[in-house]
Amino acid sequence: MATDSREVHRADETSIRYSISGPEEGPTVVLVHGWACDRTDFDALTGFLPDDYRVLAVDLAEHGESRSAREAWSIEEFARDVAAVLDAEEVTDSVVVGHSLGGAVAVETGRVRPGRVRHIVALDALHYLFLFGAMGEEEARGLLQPLRDDFAGLVRAMVEAGSPPGTDPALKDAHFAKMAAVRQPAGTRAFEGLVAWDMDEALAAVQQPITVFGVRELVTQEAIDRLAGRVDVVRVDLGSHHFPVEAPEGTAALIAGVVRAQAVTGTRAGG
Repeated sequence: MATDSREVHRADETSIRYSISGPEEGPTVVLVHGWACDRTDFDALTGFLPDDYRVLAVDLAEHGESRSAREAWSIEEFARDVAAVLDAEEVTDSVVVGHSLGGAVAVETGRVRPGRVRHIVALDALHYLFLFGAMGEEEARGLLQPLRDDFAGLVRAMVEAGSPPGTDPALKDAHFAKMAAVRQPAGTRAFEGLVAWDMDEALAAVQQPITVFGVRELVTQEAIDRLAGRVDVVRVDLGSHHFPVEAPEGTAALIAGVVRAQAVTGTRAGG
Protein backbone atom coordinates (compact mmCIF):
# COMPACT_ATOMS: atom_id res chain seq x y z
CA MET A 1 0.00 0.00 0.00
CA ALA A 2 1.59 3.28 -1.12
CA THR A 3 1.99 5.84 1.65
CA ASP A 4 2.23 9.61 1.29
CA SER A 5 3.56 12.00 3.95
CA ARG A 6 1.68 15.27 4.36
CA GLU A 7 1.58 18.28 6.66
CA VAL A 8 -1.06 20.61 8.01
CA HIS A 9 -0.37 23.91 9.79
CA ARG A 10 -1.97 25.24 12.95
CA ALA A 11 -1.42 28.31 15.12
CA ASP A 12 1.67 28.77 17.32
CA GLU A 13 4.10 27.56 14.68
CA THR A 14 2.53 24.12 14.82
CA SER A 15 3.04 21.80 11.87
CA ILE A 16 1.40 18.38 12.09
CA ARG A 17 2.89 15.64 9.94
CA TYR A 18 0.88 12.58 9.02
CA SER A 19 0.95 9.59 6.71
CA ILE A 20 -1.91 8.71 4.40
CA SER A 21 -2.52 5.58 2.36
CA GLY A 22 -5.38 3.81 0.62
CA PRO A 23 -8.21 4.99 -1.64
CA GLU A 24 -10.07 8.20 -0.81
CA GLU A 25 -13.44 6.45 -0.97
CA GLY A 26 -12.47 3.64 1.44
CA PRO A 27 -13.42 3.37 5.12
CA THR A 28 -11.20 5.81 7.01
CA VAL A 29 -9.12 4.74 10.01
CA VAL A 30 -7.18 7.39 11.94
CA LEU A 31 -4.26 6.18 14.09
CA VAL A 32 -3.01 8.20 17.07
CA HIS A 33 0.16 7.13 18.90
CA GLY A 34 0.75 7.01 22.64
CA TRP A 35 2.73 9.15 25.06
CA ALA A 36 6.34 9.77 24.01
CA CYS A 37 5.88 7.73 20.82
CA ASP A 38 5.12 8.60 17.19
CA ARG A 39 3.24 7.47 14.11
CA THR A 40 5.91 4.98 13.04
CA ASP A 41 4.47 2.69 15.73
CA PHE A 42 1.73 1.96 13.19
CA ASP A 43 3.89 1.30 10.14
CA ALA A 44 3.62 -2.48 10.31
CA LEU A 45 0.00 -2.44 11.49
CA THR A 46 -1.08 -0.33 8.49
CA GLY A 47 0.21 -3.00 6.15
CA PHE A 48 -2.15 -5.55 7.69
CA LEU A 49 -5.29 -3.43 7.28
CA PRO A 50 -7.45 -4.12 4.21
CA ASP A 51 -6.18 -2.46 1.04
CA ASP A 52 -9.45 -0.60 0.53
CA TYR A 53 -9.07 1.33 3.82
CA ARG A 54 -7.90 4.93 3.84
CA VAL A 55 -5.46 5.11 6.75
CA LEU A 56 -4.20 8.30 8.40
CA ALA A 57 -1.41 8.03 10.99
CA VAL A 58 -0.75 11.27 12.86
CA ASP A 59 2.29 12.63 14.71
CA LEU A 60 1.00 14.75 17.59
CA ALA A 61 2.71 18.10 18.17
CA GLU A 62 6.42 17.78 19.04
CA HIS A 63 6.29 14.01 18.51
CA GLY A 64 7.85 12.28 15.52
CA GLU A 65 8.12 14.82 12.69
CA SER A 66 5.55 17.30 14.02
CA ARG A 67 6.76 20.57 15.51
CA SER A 68 5.17 23.28 17.66
CA ALA A 69 6.07 26.36 19.70
CA ARG A 70 2.78 26.36 21.62
CA GLU A 71 2.32 26.54 25.36
CA ALA A 72 -0.87 24.45 25.67
CA TRP A 73 -0.30 20.69 25.98
CA SER A 74 -3.75 19.51 27.02
CA ILE A 75 -5.43 16.40 25.65
CA GLU A 76 -7.95 18.65 23.92
CA GLU A 77 -5.15 20.53 22.16
CA PHE A 78 -3.68 17.25 20.94
CA ALA A 79 -7.15 16.33 19.71
CA ARG A 80 -7.18 19.55 17.70
CA ASP A 81 -3.97 18.34 16.03
CA VAL A 82 -5.89 15.29 14.85
CA ALA A 83 -8.95 17.38 13.98
CA ALA A 84 -6.77 19.58 11.76
CA VAL A 85 -5.79 16.47 9.78
CA LEU A 86 -9.43 15.36 9.49
CA ASP A 87 -10.36 18.81 8.24
CA ALA A 88 -7.49 18.96 5.75
CA GLU A 89 -8.42 15.58 4.29
CA GLU A 90 -12.15 16.40 4.39
CA VAL A 91 -12.87 13.23 6.34
CA THR A 92 -16.62 12.86 6.86
CA ASP A 93 -16.74 9.44 8.55
CA SER A 94 -13.96 7.67 10.44
CA VAL A 95 -12.93 5.30 13.18
CA VAL A 96 -10.32 7.03 15.35
CA VAL A 97 -7.91 4.65 17.05
CA GLY A 98 -5.61 5.79 19.84
CA HIS A 99 -2.96 3.92 21.80
CA SER A 100 -2.35 4.82 25.46
CA LEU A 101 -2.46 8.64 25.74
CA GLY A 102 -3.71 8.51 22.16
CA GLY A 103 -6.84 6.81 23.47
CA ALA A 104 -7.65 9.94 25.45
CA VAL A 105 -6.86 12.04 22.37
CA ALA A 106 -9.22 9.86 20.31
CA VAL A 107 -12.03 10.49 22.79
CA GLU A 108 -11.45 14.24 22.65
CA THR A 109 -11.26 14.12 18.86
CA GLY A 110 -14.73 12.60 18.88
CA ARG A 111 -15.88 15.52 20.99
CA VAL A 112 -14.32 18.33 18.92
CA ARG A 113 -15.28 16.78 15.55
CA PRO A 114 -18.42 14.72 16.22
CA GLY A 115 -19.52 14.90 12.59
CA ARG A 116 -16.27 13.34 11.37
CA VAL A 117 -15.91 10.48 13.89
CA ARG A 118 -18.22 7.47 13.99
CA HIS A 119 -16.44 5.19 16.48
CA ILE A 120 -13.57 5.54 18.97
CA VAL A 121 -11.11 2.73 19.69
CA ALA A 122 -8.64 2.84 22.58
CA LEU A 123 -5.71 0.43 22.49
CA ASP A 124 -4.78 -0.36 26.10
CA ALA A 125 -6.04 3.01 27.28
CA LEU A 126 -8.74 4.44 29.58
CA HIS A 127 -8.82 1.38 31.86
CA TYR A 128 -5.75 2.52 33.86
CA LEU A 129 -7.78 4.34 36.51
CA PHE A 130 -4.71 5.54 38.45
CA LEU A 131 -3.77 7.61 35.41
CA PHE A 132 -6.97 8.28 33.47
CA GLY A 133 -9.37 8.65 36.37
CA ALA A 134 -10.14 11.97 38.01
CA MET A 135 -7.78 12.71 40.89
CA GLY A 136 -7.34 15.30 43.58
CA GLU A 137 -4.59 17.90 43.68
CA GLU A 138 -2.46 15.97 46.16
CA GLU A 139 -2.78 12.72 44.22
CA ALA A 140 -1.86 14.47 40.99
CA ARG A 141 1.18 16.05 42.66
CA GLY A 142 2.34 12.64 43.82
CA LEU A 143 2.00 11.20 40.34
CA LEU A 144 3.82 14.09 38.69
CA GLN A 145 6.75 14.45 41.10
CA PRO A 146 8.72 11.50 39.63
CA LEU A 147 8.17 13.06 36.20
CA ARG A 148 10.10 16.12 37.29
CA ASP A 149 12.68 14.38 39.47
CA ASP A 150 13.68 11.51 37.18
CA PHE A 151 12.05 11.46 33.74
CA ALA A 152 13.95 8.39 32.53
CA GLY A 153 13.08 6.58 35.74
CA LEU A 154 9.39 7.34 35.25
CA VAL A 155 9.53 6.08 31.66
CA ARG A 156 11.16 2.85 32.84
CA ALA A 157 8.51 2.44 35.54
CA MET A 158 5.71 3.00 33.01
CA VAL A 159 7.17 0.41 30.64
CA GLU A 160 7.49 -2.10 33.48
CA ALA A 161 3.94 -1.41 34.69
CA GLY A 162 2.62 -2.11 31.20
CA SER A 163 4.54 -5.36 30.79
CA PRO A 164 2.90 -8.61 31.96
CA PRO A 165 5.17 -11.28 33.46
CA GLY A 166 7.20 -12.97 30.75
CA THR A 167 7.53 -9.92 28.51
CA ASP A 168 10.81 -10.08 26.55
CA PRO A 169 13.33 -7.75 28.28
CA ALA A 170 14.62 -6.69 24.85
CA LEU A 171 11.14 -5.43 23.94
CA LYS A 172 10.93 -3.47 27.17
CA ASP A 173 14.35 -1.94 26.52
CA ALA A 174 13.31 -0.92 22.99
CA HIS A 175 10.11 0.74 24.21
CA PHE A 176 12.04 2.53 26.95
CA ALA A 177 14.73 3.82 24.60
CA LYS A 178 12.19 5.28 22.19
CA MET A 179 10.05 6.94 24.86
CA ALA A 180 12.94 8.33 26.89
CA ALA A 181 14.14 10.17 23.76
CA VAL A 182 10.90 12.14 23.30
CA ARG A 183 11.35 15.84 22.56
CA GLN A 184 11.15 18.08 25.59
CA PRO A 185 9.38 19.90 27.12
CA ALA A 186 6.55 18.25 25.16
CA GLY A 187 7.13 14.83 26.72
CA THR A 188 6.81 16.15 30.25
CA ARG A 189 3.98 18.55 29.44
CA ALA A 190 2.00 15.87 27.58
CA PHE A 191 2.08 13.64 30.66
CA GLU A 192 0.93 16.56 32.77
CA GLY A 193 -1.90 17.12 30.30
CA LEU A 194 -3.02 13.52 30.63
CA VAL A 195 -3.03 13.71 34.42
CA ALA A 196 -5.14 16.89 34.22
CA TRP A 197 -7.62 15.31 31.76
CA ASP A 198 -11.08 14.57 33.17
CA MET A 199 -11.91 11.21 31.61
CA ASP A 200 -15.32 10.88 33.23
CA GLU A 201 -16.41 14.30 31.97
CA ALA A 202 -15.13 13.51 28.49
CA LEU A 203 -16.83 10.11 28.34
CA ALA A 204 -20.10 11.73 29.37
CA ALA A 205 -19.73 14.39 26.67
CA VAL A 206 -18.93 12.27 23.61
CA GLN A 207 -21.75 10.42 21.86
CA GLN A 208 -19.80 7.92 19.76
CA PRO A 209 -19.47 4.28 20.85
CA ILE A 210 -16.10 3.52 22.43
CA THR A 211 -14.26 0.21 22.36
CA VAL A 212 -11.23 -0.49 24.56
CA PHE A 213 -8.90 -3.36 23.72
CA GLY A 214 -6.89 -3.92 26.89
CA VAL A 215 -4.11 -6.32 27.85
CA ARG A 216 -5.90 -9.13 29.67
CA GLU A 217 -3.52 -9.27 32.64
CA LEU A 218 -3.62 -5.48 33.10
CA VAL A 219 -7.39 -4.86 32.95
CA THR A 220 -8.92 -4.91 36.41
CA GLN A 221 -12.50 -5.72 37.32
CA GLU A 222 -12.68 -2.31 38.97
CA ALA A 223 -11.96 -0.66 35.62
CA ILE A 224 -14.55 -2.80 33.83
CA ASP A 225 -17.16 -1.87 36.45
CA ARG A 226 -16.20 1.81 36.31
CA LEU A 227 -16.47 1.98 32.52
CA ALA A 228 -19.51 -0.27 32.20
CA GLY A 229 -22.43 1.20 30.31
CA ARG A 230 -20.26 3.68 28.45
CA VAL A 231 -17.25 1.75 27.16
CA ASP A 232 -17.03 -1.75 25.72
CA VAL A 233 -13.91 -3.28 27.29
CA VAL A 234 -12.44 -6.28 25.46
CA ARG A 235 -9.50 -8.16 26.98
CA VAL A 236 -6.86 -9.30 24.50
CA ASP A 237 -3.72 -11.45 24.58
CA LEU A 238 -1.38 -9.75 22.12
CA GLY A 239 1.59 -8.76 24.28
CA SER A 240 2.39 -5.83 26.53
CA HIS A 241 0.94 -2.33 26.72
CA HIS A 242 2.70 -1.72 23.40
CA PHE A 243 0.93 -4.58 21.63
CA PRO A 244 0.15 -2.49 18.50
CA VAL A 245 3.92 -2.58 17.84
CA GLU A 246 4.49 -6.13 19.07
CA ALA A 247 1.49 -7.73 17.35
CA PRO A 248 0.56 -5.51 14.38
CA GLU A 249 -1.36 -8.21 12.49
CA GLY A 250 -3.54 -9.12 15.46
CA THR A 251 -4.15 -5.47 16.29
CA ALA A 252 -5.10 -4.71 12.69
CA ALA A 253 -7.62 -7.55 12.84
CA LEU A 254 -9.22 -6.00 15.94
CA ILE A 255 -9.49 -2.61 14.24
CA ALA A 256 -10.90 -4.11 11.05
CA GLY A 257 -13.50 -5.92 13.11
CA VAL A 258 -14.69 -2.62 14.57
CA VAL A 259 -14.80 -1.00 11.12
CA ARG A 260 -16.87 -3.88 9.74
CA ALA A 261 -19.25 -3.78 12.70
CA GLN A 262 -19.88 -0.03 12.51
CA ALA A 263 -20.44 -0.32 8.76
CA VAL A 264 -23.14 -2.91 9.40
CA THR A 265 -24.89 -0.95 12.14
CA GLY A 266 -24.65 2.29 10.15
CA THR A 267 -25.01 4.37 13.34
CA ARG A 268 -23.42 7.76 13.89
CA ALA A 269 -23.02 10.03 16.86
CA GLY A 270 -26.39 11.42 17.65
CA GLY A 271 -27.95 9.22 14.99
